[in-house]
Amino acid sequence: MASLLIPSHCITPHSVVSRTISPLPFWEATPLRDTRRCRSRPGRRPPAPPGLSLPAPPLGSVHLPARRSSARRCPAPTMQAAGRLRAAVLSAALLALSALALLLLPALRAGSALPPGLLEELRQRRRDLRRLEAGGKAEEGGLSCGDVRRAAGTATVLGSGFTKVVVRAALEGGGAVALKSVHGAGREVRQCEQRYGAPDGCRRLAAYKLLKEVTLLRLLRHPGIVQLHGQCYDSGGEPEAGVTAVLELGAPLEMIQLLQTPWEERFKICLGLVELLFYLAHSPLGSIVLLDFQPRQFVMVDGNLKVTDMDDASTEELSCEEDNDCTLDFPTKSFPLQCSSAGKCEGINEKRNLFNAYRYFFTYLLPHSAPPALQPFLSDILNATGNLRYGINETLRAFEKVLHLYKSGLYLQKRPILLKDYIFLRGFRTEEAEAYKCWPSYSHLGCLLSVHSPEEAAAICSSQPQCQSFIITQQRTWTGELGMGLLSSCHVVPCCLGLCPPLWCCVTLGVYKCCLSYLDQKSSVMGK
Repeated sequence: MASLLIPSHCITPHSVVSRTISPLPFWEATPLRDTRRCRSRPGRRPPAPPGLSLPAPPLGSVHLPARRSSARRCPAPTMQAAGRLRAAVLSAALLALSALALLLLPALRAGSALPPGLLEELRQRRRDLRRLEAGGKAEEGGLSCGDVRRAAGTATVLGSGFTKVVVRAALEGGGAVALKSVHGAGREVRQCEQRYGAPDGCRRLAAYKLLKEVTLLRLLRHPGIVQLHGQCYDSGGEPEAGVTAVLELGAPLEMIQLLQTPWEERFKICLGLVELLFYLAHSPLGSIVLLDFQPRQFVMVDGNLKVTDMDDASTEELSCEEDNDCTLDFPTKSFPLQCSSAGKCEGINEKRNLFNAYRYFFTYLLPHSAPPALQPFLSDILNATGNLRYGINETLRAFEKVLHLYKSGLYLQKRPILLKDYIFLRGFRTEEAEAYKCWPSYSHLGCLLSVHSPEEAAAICSSQPQCQSFIITQQRTWTGELGMGLLSSCHVVPCCLGLCPPLWCCVTLGVYKCCLSYLDQKSSVMGK
């Protein structure tokens, strides 16, 4: 470390500052020299040359005492000596100003630094992100930043939340994606700014949540997790400055609409959710909990339920010293869990996910309008998950048992053979007409149901006074596509009485028509 050296002759002690500073170039640290040796009177300051105002000493500066010499007065300077004196004073002043600027630079940097609390939050999120990145091999998305920029030109806002905003964008090659980025006007950024007063740091803090979500989506691959197509980092590739995630586009989950769908579709959603929770409980990163488990965190993609918000997911299980540290609390219930020998609350992530699935999905979607023979099995699932008597493994086995009973037709109760009361007609064409409505139905225009066999269709039609006939189509539901060698479901389409001569009206592929002449050869009409 070098020191600033200024000659004491011909300069008053008040005009210089001596502090240890960063090393200067050699020519800046070389003392100024003058051939004349003189000193000013004690307590007096020599007048500054015209046009030059010497800086006042800053606070905390150290004054160099003037070098002591003989008490003789300095002779009156000549014109040449005065010029040298003026040049020396000017050089010393400039050097002092340079030193002062260097001394103030750290203070300016310190003033622009982030608050300690915000720095600690950033460090914590950075540690969490690095731990996730070290947990497995990530898969890269297929879209580039150029694709993202071009797609962003067609974006329309889908929604925004606490941290992020999501827009819908069209790709050049066709198709649409969801672009997710930090919501600068979101509550998280605004609350952070109110707390710390550092807008850039707060946006960086929010960006870490999206970076965490992108990392999880790259590491986790499951049909129940929305697919990551790519990501683009802002500001020349610096991740902390911001990131845009390109995700599979889905429709928001509407629980009211789901309640109006047939039971088979609602069971499919619950089964998909259970399979997702089973994967999260045994993921490559360990047991993962969805801390913000809400229906709004899910979307529907081609009829399948997928989680789309993973920034609040955690791979850490609660630490404990005794069983009393492991109480799982919900608004209406609490569950005591055990503290394992490893000092972790055993299975707490899995059980939190499972109970949230019970209270947000199972209770609404499973029991209503289920086949009567399956209702005891569904009631057992509801009771076991509502009391956490089942873990995720037992819950998945129970769902698979119900699926097997439903697909195989074993759930059908023995009933009188009613199909013999119907006549079979083939080769009719239909024209538009009206049909009565039923609930639940695959079509909101009429009564479109799924059955296991024509015999079940005849039983349903016979139980409804409005039904005079039905159509067996070649359409198949999702249960018909699962497994091999199993009889798949088909659709029942009751007719509307009195509207179509001579006997019935029908629906084929969701279009209501009167049965007058030739139907599609793929459909069969059965009437009483």
